[in-house]
Amino acid sequence: MKIIKKIALLMLVIILAVSGCNPFSGYSNKSLYRADVSTVYVEMFEDSSFRRGIEYELTDALGKQIETKTPYKIVTDRNRADTIISGYITNVDEGVLTTERQVGRPLEKEITLSAKVNWKDLRTGELLIDNETVTASADYSQWLEQGFDYASSLAANKLAQRIVEQMETEW
Repeated sequence: MKIIKKIALLMLVIILAVSGCNPFSGYSNKSLYRADVSTVYVEMFEDSSFRRGIEYELTDALGKQIETKTPYKIVTDRNRADTIISGYITNVDEGVLTTERQVGRPLEKEITLSAKVNWKDLRTGELLIDNETVTASADYSQWLEQGFDYASSLAANKLAQRIVEQMETEW
């Protein structure tokens, strides 16, 4: 019985040592974002698609996402910013997800937005994000009285979230 208790205690010590006490793995309380950056200037995104207005929605959504999800502050003067984030919308696709069986009308559609994003440190000239392609999509149904504008707004917000995820530091 004593041998079983010793083996059980030894196994418990080994499990604890391997699982949570290793300083090279597991959780960290370090910030996900760069500590040397405090301000960001968000430049108006350009749009090379035929759909106008999405660039305004994306730029606005990106500024709001940066303010709420990161420790960075948005500044309106480029000369006072540590970094600048810019880009252009490369693609706005609209596709049909489901159709009505008898008539063939679309029941549900999807909008996919793609953008190329750059994030540059204005103090050093280093590119923190170098021409990275980011994509997001949203679906909508005209039967639910949702239109293209509704879905493009949702997709722009999702795209802004994905861009902010790209601003996180590598682990």
